Amino acid sequence: MTTYLLAGGGTAGHVNPLLAVADRLRERDAESVVLVLGTAEGLESRLVPERGYELLTIAKVPFPRRPNANAVRFPSRFRRSIDDVATIIAERGVEVVVGFGGYVSTPAYLAARRAGIPVAVHEANARPGLANRLGARFAAATGVAFAGTPLRGAEVVGMPLRREIEQLDRRGRRAEAAAFFGLDPERPVVLATGGSLGARRINATVAASAARLAADGRQVLHITGAKSEVADPGLPDYRMLEYVDRMDLALALTDFAISRAGASTVSELAALGIPAVYVPYPVGNGEQRFNAAPVVDAGGGVLVDDAAFTPEWVERELLPVLGDPSRVDEMARAAASAGFRDGTDRMIALIDRALGGGARDRREPA
Repeated sequence: MTTYLLAGGGTAGHVNPLLAVADRLRERDAESVVLVLGTAEGLESRLVPERGYELLTIAKVPFPRRPNANAVRFPSRFRRSIDDVATIIAERGVEVVVGFGGYVSTPAYLAARRAGIPVAVHEANARPGLANRLGARFAAATGVAFAGTPLRGAEVVGMPLRREIEQLDRRGRRAEAAAFFGLDPERPVVLATGGSLGARRINATVAASAARLAADGRQVLHITGAKSEVADPGLPDYRMLEYVDRMDLALALTDFAISRAGASTVSELAALGIPAVYVPYPVGNGEQRFNAAPVVDAGGGVLVDDAAFTPEWVERELLPVLGDPSRVDEMARAAASAGFRDGTDRMIALIDRALGGGARDRREPA
């Protein structure tokens, strides 16, 4: 029996791969203890207990970006977080820390180093965050979702995926999926989504282009997200939904996607061989553009800037692609060549190796 401490949270990008790994560890050995470290404020506070795992919380201590009162208090608060994780490791007999990034991963990595137990790291984004850049410096094993991610000792394992995505039989589930959404399984479907909160540019352009997208035998499944500002055009071959809790069925039905380029989204689409137009989120450090790069370079996707994704671009660039089934098929094969369906098992293998090999020299400077 092994006791694992999985650290990560805040966003779905950290929580979803963590839960995929947790589920596989529990499936493999029901006697193992899988603990999850997070905060009381993040998405993990709801998703982790719902999945049946014990969530251990520590204070959220973000690294200060400017000199202010928080910066003055940071050193003592951060040391307290490390001490809190060290106490968990000692009292619960934790044998390995597996980090997925986010605020809690940094103190988890440093507490594991202090305790002399191994660390394994998974980085979901092509541009790693601060926590995983630190953790990878002394981790026993580091897995990344995308080739070229600049982390020490990184090995490409892909993204740990939910079982329902990893094992999705798109062809076998197509009729069921079409019935679920009220669409025709014999006709192609374009999926447009910007994530759970939506994407203003994608929503506006897809809604404005609805009649042209849902033409020539095509159907459109448009998931707007919670903050949508567009109205349903009410076309017979166009389905507008705010939220879908069966994304496995949505993906089973999708022949082509229009999407943001979050790490999980890119990984799921590529793993399933779904070609896409990727419209990276225009704010932040630009990681979404890098996330999409491997599948775009392979020919399985098209990258377009947020500002350039307009109805005119759809008319000029996208409709000719959608109107050429052989090109869509070619892009689908290229997307699949850049994806991984076995990212969970690959990451589990790295964790096993970390347990076997132990941590690197704790005296190495952080």
